[in-house]
Amino acid sequence: MIIGSCLCGGVHYAIDGELGPVAVCHCGMCRKASGSAFAANASVARAAFHLTGEALVQRYESSPGHWRCFCRVCGSPLFGEVAGMPDHVRIRLGLLDDDPGVRPQYHWAVNFKAPWWRIADDLPQLELTS
Repeated sequence: MIIGSCLCGGVHYAIDGELGPVAVCHCGMCRKASGSAFAANASVARAAFHLTGEALVQRYESSPGHWRCFCRVCGSPLFGEVAGMPDHVRIRLGLLDDDPGVRPQYHWAVNFKAPWWRIADDLPQLELTS
């Protein structure tokens, strides 16, 4: 079981399944949503994602068919939903309370990375194309 929670503790989730590949995303939206140089994300089957504190979850449609979900009390970015993938959610690994047992597998959207950040590992670096 993988457990996660927001900063204020009002929203918790438990995952009783496997995480998909972990991506370190450098796109402008992930940077702005996380307030950092990147966001570490992974997909999980919605059926394996158990949420408590649903009343505190606010959804923001950042682009057509893509919702960023966050805690309306503390602002923690919780997970993402995509209309084209209704059976999955994309979690933010920064909210995990324990070691999920997986590590990032690649950097995504490196052509949009923060100019002040230097990638210093050997993971594959993929560009975002239109």
